[in-house]
Amino acid sequence: MSSWPLSLRLLRFYPKKLGSAVVGWVARRELPRGLRKPLLGRFASAYGIALEEADRSIEDYPSLQAFFTRRLKPGLRPQDAPVPGFVNSPVDARIIAGGPIHGDTILQAKGLPYRVSELLKHLPNPGRFEGGHYLTLYLSPRDYHRIHVPVEGRVQAVARVEGELWPVNDASTTHVPRLYERNRRAAWLAQGTGMAEGLDVAAVCVGATHVGGVILDGRWLEGRALPSDGGFAVNALPCVPGDDLGTFEFGSTVVLLVGGPKGAQWKPLCLEGSVRVGQRLGAFS
Repeated sequence: MSSWPLSLRLLRFYPKKLGSAVVGWVARRELPRGLRKPLLGRFASAYGIALEEADRSIEDYPSLQAFFTRRLKPGLRPQDAPVPGFVNSPVDARIIAGGPIHGDTILQAKGLPYRVSELLKHLPNPGRFEGGHYLTLYLSPRDYHRIHVPVEGRVQAVARVEGELWPVNDASTTHVPRLYERNRRAAWLAQGTGMAEGLDVAAVCVGATHVGGVILDGRWLEGRALPSDGGFAVNALPCVPGDDLGTFEFGSTVVLLVGGPKGAQWKPLCLEGSVRVGQRLGAFS
C-alpha cells in the first residue's frame, strides 16, 4: 500500500458504505421544479453530458438520481446487425482491459490478476468461461447509465455479492488488488441461442464508492427479491440484444465474460477505446 496514491491510502479510513448510502439518499431527494434546470444543468455541463440525447427535458427529472438513470430518445442506440457469434455492447463505456481467460484468471490491469470463480460468486459453473474472453467496460459520469442485454439467448441465473465500495477509476484499477472481486456487484448469466448458440455470456455489474446501487431489471428476478449476498437460477427467460438488463446509480464498470462450448472461437473486435450500447464487440472468428 505504500506505493498507492495518497487519495487511495486516505480512502482506507473513509466509511465508504455509509458515505455511498448518504450520497444515494441525497441524489434521490426531489428537487423543486424551479431548481432542476440550474442544478441538473450545472451537473450536466460539468461532466459533458449530452442533454440532446435524453428522453425528457431537464426540468422533467425530479431528482439527480432520476436524471442520472435517464433513458435515451428512442432509436439512438440501434443494435448492430446479427452475425454468427455476435455479442453487442451492453453499455456506453470505454474498454479498459480485455483478453483471453486462462487458469481461472483475468487481468484487472498490468500485473494485477483476479479470479473468474470469485468474480462470478453465486453463479453456477464459472469454469464454463475457461478459454473464452473478457472485456472490462468503464462508465464515466458523462455516460448513459442503463445496462442492456448483449446477446440473443436464455437467461440462466442472477446473483449479487455484498462487497466493498472502492472507486473503480484508473488509480484504483492500477493499485488495488482484486478490485472487481472485492467490490459490491450484481451478475447476470445467459446461454446463447440462434446465431449465438454455443456461447455463454455473463455481465458482472460492479459498484464503486458512491455507486452502491446496481439494480438488475425486475424481469430477470421473476418476482423474487435478489439476496444481498446470493443468487438463484432463472427459468430460461428469453432475451435479445437491447433488452433492459439493469441500471447503475452513478458510474461504474461492467466486466463482460464470453465462454461456453464455442467460447474459444469467439474473438473481440477491439480491446480498447470507446463503445456504445448495441455496438458489436465480437463474433466467431
